[in-house]
Amino acid sequence: MKLLALDTATEVCTVALSLDGEILERSEPGGQHAERILPMVDALLAEAGLVLSQLDALAFGRGPGSFTGLRIGAGVAQGLAFGADLPVVPVSSLAALAQGQEAERVLAAFDARMQQVYWGAYVRNARGIVEVQGAEGVFAPQGVPLPAGEIWYGAGPGWDVYHQALHQHLGRCLAGWQQHCLPQARYIAELGVAGFESGAAIVAEAALPIYIRDDVAVKKKVTSAIP
Repeated sequence: MKLLALDTATEVCTVALSLDGEILERSEPGGQHAERILPMVDALLAEAGLVLSQLDALAFGRGPGSFTGLRIGAGVAQGLAFGADLPVVPVSSLAALAQGQEAERVLAAFDARMQQVYWGAYVRNARGIVEVQGAEGVFAPQGVPLPAGEIWYGAGPGWDVYHQALHQHLGRCLAGWQQHCLPQARYIAELGVAGFESGAAIVAEAALPIYIRDDVAVKKKVTSAIP
């Protein structure tokens, strides 16, 4: 199977090709995703000697993450897939982060700003593919859902910022956490292939970002003086 994967949910712009299990990838930090993503896709296809119409599907990081980055990623995925008549597999960016860890049980967290984290708990199945336990959500670090039993490992930029509060809240079920890790398109590709095989592909027009929350700014409480 030939699948193109991309992720722009964080400060790293990343693209990968899965060619019957072999992965080719490119990754560039520093933002400017709108300018970088299409040249990266073109370069990767040229390296593989392929054009879009020769692929079987496309996968993209559907969020959560940077609102602007998610809109860029979804827009590019829609445009490429529509033009080449390809199905699309939306992949959780938190799941891609968890997929990239060696641990069997991963608590993935992005910094959601406003003293909150995007949060998801994942367990690796017998095929090596992570599966979410419960639902992803946005929480205060001291209020993230406690996973049932077992030992878990943390990963993601949410841990870099809030590790003290998370560690205190999770207690003995936490064995450790991985610093400075972000989702990569190679893991979007792994999850995309698995999703395609399980029937999770959708048409290009339905490839939309998942923000988890819609508010982008803290609403200040307004008080009025009584004359």
